[in-house]
Order: sequence, then C-alpha cells, then structure tokens
Amino acid sequence: MSQCVAILIRHGDYDQQENTPSAHQPFALNKAGREQANNAIHIIEEMIQKNNWILDPVIHSSNLQRAWQTANIIVEGLSETESVTGFDELAERGLGCAANLTIEQIEQVVKQDERYESLPYNWKSDSYYCLPLQGAESLMDAGKRVADHLLKTLLEIKLFVNNDQPVAKIFVGHGAAFRHAAFQLGILQFEQLKQLSMFHAQPVALELNAEQVWTHVAGEWKVRNNKEVNLD
Repeated sequence: MSQCVAILIRHGDYDQQENTPSAHQPFALNKAGREQANNAIHIIEEMIQKNNWILDPVIHSSNLQRAWQTANIIVEGLSETESVTGFDELAERGLGCAANLTIEQIEQVVKQDERYESLPYNWKSDSYYCLPLQGAESLMDAGKRVADHLLKTLLEIKLFVNNDQPVAKIFVGHGAAFRHAAFQLGILQFEQLKQLSMFHAQPVALELNAEQVWTHVAGEWKVRNNKEVNLD
C-alpha cells in the first residue's frame, strides 16, 4: 500500500475587511495574492521532484473565492494537475449568523441578547470557544472538519492506488483551519497553534503512513510575530 501525502496550501493574499474576524469573506485575490499563487507552482514542482512523489491530478479547494482562485492558478501552471474540486469542508472557521460583522458589532449583538453572557476577552483566538450564535463553530470544530476531509480523501487514494511511490494530493484552504487540523492529526502541539501560522501559498506537506500516523515531511510553518494580528 502506497504512502500518501497531503500538500496543504493557504490561499494567496486578499484585501480583508478591516477589524472583521470572519474568514468567510467572499473577496478575490489581490495582485500580491495572484503572484504568490504563481510562485507556489515552482515550489510545488521542486517539492514533488525532491521527494519523488506522484501528484494526484485533482486539487481539493475551499469554495471561498480566494482559495478557489489560488487553486486554479496552480492548476493552470502545474502540468501534473488537471482540475479543481471545491469543498465547503475546507473553509475557514465560520461565525454563523455573525459572519462578516465587525468585532464591535459581534460583541454588541451578544451584549444585547439577554440569553448570553458577555464574550471573553480572547474569544477570537481561543481555540475551543464557539460564539453562542446560530451556525457558529470554534477553531477546533473547523480543524476537525478539515482533518476529517484530509483523512477520508487520503484513505480513498490508498484504496485505489498501488504504487511504490508516495501519492501527493494538493489541498488549498485557510491557515487557522489547517493549523487546527494539524493539531487534530497529531502534527502540532496545542501550544504551537498560537506560535505558528502559514505563509500565503507556500506548501506544508503531511504524510500518512500505513498505520495511519501523520508526519510533517516538507515545507515550513510560519513563526508568528508576537505583535501580529491574525484574523484569518
């Protein structure tokens, strides 16, 4: 049974609404984001060559526009790939009915609702906290959703591929959801979730072995600046 590799790629840069924590914003890549997606093509090619991987021809992408555009730029420039399939399961953490409201608006909504206590000061960054609003999820919820998709997809590849070379599949999504998925899969420790991020459109590769144990095998996480404000 062949080894399988998940190549995780955070979307390219986009113009995010100011002071708005929802990552379900529908905006397109900006100029820098398109350049980052184009640069990813060469990085992926080198990674594939260096590790002697076979690349699965279909990229799985979040359906949010910035991720879908990143994936399609890669498909157009990477000869081994053929198409992109979109999945809601690869989206970033959702805030439900509070999607795309500002931080102040969200806090005011909760304050005015007599059913709820005031939000904790760290509600945006607490991995386990979920807004008490319809449709909202925690960062851990999003990570579990993404981790389940990665595992299911690679196990399906293992069923149908019998090759000595590892098969690698590209997944284009979002930084926080990917990091929390990596925690769920045993790649990152909990304390690393706040210490690390992902570079725009730069791959991080995780290998799944025959015992269903995951290992970080290529690519680098981004070490966060303590002053960095990360809403995505």
